[in-house]
Amino acid sequence: MTQSDRYVAPDLRRGRGAPSRDSGRYEALRLVDESDGWDIAEDPAPLRTEVSEERPRSLINYVSSPDLSFDRTINPYRGCEHGCIYCFARPTHAWLGLSPGLDFETRLVARPDAAEVLARELRAKRYAVAPIAIGTNTDPYQPIERDRGIMRACLEVLQAFRHPVMIATKGALIERDIDILSDMAAQNLVRVGITITTLDADLNRRMEPRVPSPARRLATIRRLSEAGVPVRVMVSPIVPGLTDSEIEPILTAARDAGAKAATWAMLRLPLEVAPLWEAWMDEHYPARKSRVMSKLREMHGGKVYDAQFFKRVRGEGAYASLIAQRFTKARKRLGLDAALPPLDGTLFRAPPRAGEQLSLF
Repeated sequence: MTQSDRYVAPDLRRGRGAPSRDSGRYEALRLVDESDGWDIAEDPAPLRTEVSEERPRSLINYVSSPDLSFDRTINPYRGCEHGCIYCFARPTHAWLGLSPGLDFETRLVARPDAAEVLARELRAKRYAVAPIAIGTNTDPYQPIERDRGIMRACLEVLQAFRHPVMIATKGALIERDIDILSDMAAQNLVRVGITITTLDADLNRRMEPRVPSPARRLATIRRLSEAGVPVRVMVSPIVPGLTDSEIEPILTAARDAGAKAATWAMLRLPLEVAPLWEAWMDEHYPARKSRVMSKLREMHGGKVYDAQFFKRVRGEGAYASLIAQRFTKARKRLGLDAALPPLDGTLFRAPPRAGEQLSLF
């Protein structure tokens, strides 16, 4: 592959996943980094995380994809500092006029009013309760949540309303909220999915640079499980020729840590993610690139990605079937094949506002 016009040298992007900051697909002009012509040696500044703020008018995003188990999501943040190179949410940054590459990891958007907006939407008379999914786009427990606390504020709203919620994360910061999660779990209002892509610490650091180590995520599964919070391990994404040999070891380690269920998904490379992934492979695992990309094309009719429902997550063909069979057998053998009980929506009710008198009936 030819090098990007906005390639950033590795020593200037330590702890980042993407190798470049190319413009998104909606930009009319292509940005190119050029020297200013002055013969003055300057040390380029390393990339720093920048956070802007957004005041959303609505927070709940309704989805109608037939291959999803939920119909609504919320996102406390846009962009994700975890920097997972394979993240299928990267193209969403193009909507903001930003790069799905390094901008997605370094130019984040926080939504400080999210909890207030969420409470207002839940109080609407026409609102019909159903589980809300959090973490399906960007991770609610990414590093900036430690200071911002937006996810915890949203969780407090959901707890007050007794609203069912499904959380997906790679972040160990979720342990901070065990007080809320254990209370909601006792009422069958929450379940958590912890993603483990690999048990290899070096591969984890390269592929998911600001995500807790695999051992740390297993410890998170253990802590949540001990607190009574139902946890499923999400083996995702499975990368053919890179992580596919780890399916059984990951499931075993997660079972031993207390996980009750398991799911999987294949590597997805929509839109700008494909060239970012290929550039990452060139840099880190050039000898394996041909096998990885050929298997992806085999599963998607000659393309590296097919966005069709029911095919986009797991692909099709002989290799995809083999992975599905291995996962199914291992999950059954380890007792991770039972479905978690459906979350309870019958407890939902709007709590009284400050100053409101409680009803006697």
